[in-house]
Amino acid sequence: MSRQLEITIAGAGLAGSLLASLLADRGHRVRVFERRPDPRRSGFLGGRSINLALSARGLEALEAIGIRDEVMQNAIPMQGRIMHDANSQTSFHPYSANPDEAINSVSRGDLNIRLLDAAASRPNVSLHFQEPVVDVDFASGIAHVQHDHDEDLKHVKSDLIVGADGAYSAVRGAMQSAGGFGFRQQYISHGYKELVIPPQPDGGFALEKNALHIWPRGASMMIALPNADGSFTCTLFWPWEGPGTSFESLEDVEDLVGYFRGIYPDAVDLMPTLEEDYRENPIGHLVMISCERWTCGHSAVLLGDAAHAIVPFFGQGMNAAFQDCIVLDRHLEAADRDVRTAIAAFSAEQKPNGDAISQLSLENFLVMRDKVSSPWFRFRERLAKWLHLVLPRHVQPVYNLVSFSTTPYRDIVEKRARHRRAMQALVTAMLGLGALAIAFLVGTFV
Repeated sequence: MSRQLEITIAGAGLAGSLLASLLADRGHRVRVFERRPDPRRSGFLGGRSINLALSARGLEALEAIGIRDEVMQNAIPMQGRIMHDANSQTSFHPYSANPDEAINSVSRGDLNIRLLDAAASRPNVSLHFQEPVVDVDFASGIAHVQHDHDEDLKHVKSDLIVGADGAYSAVRGAMQSAGGFGFRQQYISHGYKELVIPPQPDGGFALEKNALHIWPRGASMMIALPNADGSFTCTLFWPWEGPGTSFESLEDVEDLVGYFRGIYPDAVDLMPTLEEDYRENPIGHLVMISCERWTCGHSAVLLGDAAHAIVPFFGQGMNAAFQDCIVLDRHLEAADRDVRTAIAAFSAEQKPNGDAISQLSLENFLVMRDKVSSPWFRFRERLAKWLHLVLPRHVQPVYNLVSFSTTPYRDIVEKRARHRRAMQALVTAMLGLGALAIAFLVGTFV
């Protein structure tokens, strides 16, 4: 029988708590250390968007630990985007030609609590809150853990140390300090702030609930995702500074509601706490993180945001992290629990996928912000969906591959590049045939 591994996971967020269940189900002993208090007792603490878009990769992972159906009971399927233009006109644009394909709006806090409950139900998992991993000795495989109220460090030796502690990962910081670890962090020019559209007096939704709502305005936009209680979480994605609509430009605006009415006229009357929410809610940073590799030493590995934080414009941050967990678990089993071999193979497979979804997510920001209101772009989207419906094996839109399949992100980028080359060759050939036809006709009549 394969040996039981002693595994330390830094971070009890979405990825860390999911991974704990996956590894525990393989018979390993898993200890999870988290900086924050236990949200099941203290309530979920914000700081991140409260909405998540759950799609195929995330659903596969939830199925693997047996809580997919439980989570989906409170999910709201979104079959497409509803665009709101500057004149309050709306139009619906489905994500897929197949009406059964949808992304699902779920609560971050509720999902995290369900994942923690699932991990805690495994007898070989122990959860430790307010005890963050603060450093790692990679040579000895020891994680240094500190309780919030205690200066003394606890030294935890493990066969495997997993950094699932987010974009500002302490495990990744220790890897950087160890030397020879390539790392890049980039903030984009936009920040985000959350607002709310509350339920109607009868508890119903103020907008169509089975859609993601977008107010694209060129350099800025607002989106709204539905919540199970009938509300919508609205998120502003605005430039930090500059002329026009930016967070800087609103610092001296006295009539905030009037300003918003000029940009989002059909939303303002649905937001009775707009001014209070805007003044009190913080502005969040949007960061992208890329690591040269995801391992350090023979027993430490990163995954999720700690390895590849991305901007949220494809709704894939959680889904990508969950797929990391599935792949790491698979490599541990394939290597017969040889940690060194498994994490090297995991990093080699998943780093290109992390880079690919980062690229796709940033590109989709430009699509949502600038292109979705373009008639030509909408025509191309409709054509791609129609071709997918007619030739499903040969034409697969990028959005479908990202959201409704578990195809590796790197393969999607490569397929798109081949498709673009084929289309360019086809257009060139058509132009060439057209030129030959014209030349033939001219020659004939001359």
